Amino acid sequence: MNAVFPGSFDPITSGHMDVLTRAAKIFDHVTVTVMHNARKTGRHLFTLEERLDILREATAHFGNVSVDSFGGLLVDYMRQQQKGIIIRGLRAVSDYEYELQIAHLNRQIGEVETVFIMAATRWSFVSSSMVREIASYGADISEMVPRASANALRRIHADVYAEREAEKVETQLRVDGELGERA
Repeated sequence: MNAVFPGSFDPITSGHMDVLTRAAKIFDHVTVTVMHNARKTGRHLFTLEERLDILREATAHFGNVSVDSFGGLLVDYMRQQQKGIIIRGLRAVSDYEYELQIAHLNRQIGEVETVFIMAATRWSFVSSSMVREIASYGADISEMVPRASANALRRIHADVYAEREAEKVETQLRVDGELGERA
């Protein structure tokens, strides 16, 4: 049985990867699909092509996962691809309420089923928007996202990461100097 794991993936997080890893064990094939809406152009940190590239790199180790994109209704994509299962990750009760409504609508208009996979507890607080914000301050996000996402975020915020690294070096030099004076 084949499934689709849709999302904006701006960028893909460790929570997404956790859900995808488990879905890939359940289904014969999983297509990670970047859903894009022309009316939302400019609202994402990464372009559609950048998100697809990040996803391809992050999922390259899976033998039964592919990456695709689609602009339009998910149920139309499902019909075109002849797939009947949607994978959605859940982090909290608030996700469930929203996702349940969408699942019912998708079943009503497209006759597709949704399978919910709970993200591991350690990822329940991680979202793409939070990761983007943390990275914009040059903080370490390497545990929260796969390497492909971390590298892409560091490239976008290279100036902030360079400034933060310079501050660390300056602090270490000051500490080393103070320790040398005490000796």
